[in-house]
Amino acid sequence: MRWSDQSVTATREKQSALPGLGLAEMAAMPGHLRTVRSPDFKGMVFHEVLAKSALNKVPGASSMPFSWTINPYRGCSHACVYCFARGSHRYLDLDTGKDFDSQIVVKVNVAEVLSRELMKPSWQGEYVALGTNTDPYQRAEGRYALMPGIIEALGRTRTPLSILTKGTLLRRDLAQLAEMHQRVDVSLAMSIAIADHDLQQSVEPGTPSTRARLNTIAAAREAGFAPQVFLMPVLPHLTDSVSQLTRLLYEIREAGASSVMYGPLHLRSHVKPWFFEWLGREHPDLVPAYRALYPGASTRAPQQYRMELAARIRPIIRRFGLERGREERVFSVEAAREASALAAASQAPGLPEAPTLF
Repeated sequence: MRWSDQSVTATREKQSALPGLGLAEMAAMPGHLRTVRSPDFKGMVFHEVLAKSALNKVPGASSMPFSWTINPYRGCSHACVYCFARGSHRYLDLDTGKDFDSQIVVKVNVAEVLSRELMKPSWQGEYVALGTNTDPYQRAEGRYALMPGIIEALGRTRTPLSILTKGTLLRRDLAQLAEMHQRVDVSLAMSIAIADHDLQQSVEPGTPSTRARLNTIAAAREAGFAPQVFLMPVLPHLTDSVSQLTRLLYEIREAGASSVMYGPLHLRSHVKPWFFEWLGREHPDLVPAYRALYPGASTRAPQQYRMELAARIRPIIRRFGLERGREERVFSVEAAREASALAAASQAPGLPEAPTLF
């Protein structure tokens, strides 16, 4: 983490949690180690903090097949315009647009804290999910390398885990994950939603290309996994035609994915303005259609659209043998949204982030 030519603002190094405060308060609070700007990450700011806890409890009313999540980062440099997790930055008094993309909180001691939590007599070895809020393999992971320590701690205690990511840096840890998979369940999933390269880079400007992610699926298959793909979100009028879906699902099948889950665009209130700003800039002709699909405070595409999408995509999924098996440890979009809403409703500064998909 000692970068050359970096700009650093350091504060007191005390073992304390990170409350949900603004940047000025963050720079002066216990637990905040330093703020880093590096020429390797132009326009980005990393706030290194000492976390008090690593494991986040999923709300009891959730139907997700795991009880705990780990989020080594808050904010995400992938900068996906539709990202469901943008609302988590509000608890730091940061905006859900550019701040979410560029102001990244890094829990530098997350592996050490996790090790202590997993060694407690009360820990029952329940399933742990990574990548349900912000991506653990976003660009900062290449510098901070928090995931190997997290994987090591989970493997040492035989704690099963799942990882959902857009990050091709997952390949760095495949050997470690494969070794762990010999002793305990490890599930890997890649988020891939857009076949067209130019559109993908416009919607997800900080992510690896679709081709790079498909290659990562192939590498995971070679390492002995049965990787899943989350084809989410399907964007109305942009990525939902039969030809577009057929092309992408064919490439996903050829890469070696075991199954596909899909879901249409979901626009929560804290995401909608940011998404429509992008849409008006890049595809102004589609703004009226999207206003009709997502009017007022509406967050979900109407049932009629969802039925039409299902009629198009499900036959293609069956055709390529990508239907989800009952034994696979995946979770539904609706369950994740339910958990997120429950957590957000009761969340106060400093509490664990709501587990979300996008």
